[in-house]
Amino acid sequence: MKRYYFLADNLDRLQAIEHDLEHNGLSKPQIHILSRDDCGVMKRALNDVEAVLRKDVVRSMTRGAMAGVAAALVVLATGQLSGAAAVVGWMPFVFLAIVMLGFITWEAGLFGIQEPHRDFRRFDQALNSGRHLLIIDGRGMDENIINRVTTHYPELEFSGTGEGAPDWYISAQNQWRRFIEVMP
Repeated sequence: MKRYYFLADNLDRLQAIEHDLEHNGLSKPQIHILSRDDCGVMKRALNDVEAVLRKDVVRSMTRGAMAGVAAALVVLATGQLSGAAAVVGWMPFVFLAIVMLGFITWEAGLFGIQEPHRDFRRFDQALNSGRHLLIIDGRGMDENIINRVTTHYPELEFSGTGEGAPDWYISAQNQWRRFIEVMP
């Protein structure tokens, strides 16, 4: 999927744009609003960017997990190569390897929570000045819909593209929404 970014000044207009995009075939999980005005976004029932995705937590934790796996392997290799595992058994080394993996992953997540998401950093100045970011994830067939709807709103400022959410993730969110709607 491809991600399209648009800057706008008015949340009411973004509400109309989101409605038009949904009316023309895009699903709600494909459309997000990133704004510093969380109350305004919530009041209009716009689909905002989840708090965990506003920060670089996921990327940092992934990197931390890779470093944690490396540290765990070093602990296990040290136990094997030093011969200590033969003397005291593998349990302390396995336990320490698990602790190292978990701690390094957790610590990396704490670093990531302090940083804005890498895809949104370029919009910090605009967001801090009161503007709002419309984020649309589209497949190739959605490009015509996105172009057709956004051209009706000249106040939208096209701000680039990027790598969108995986198609399976959007499909899972759509299925979850359908499941919730069917539940009594």
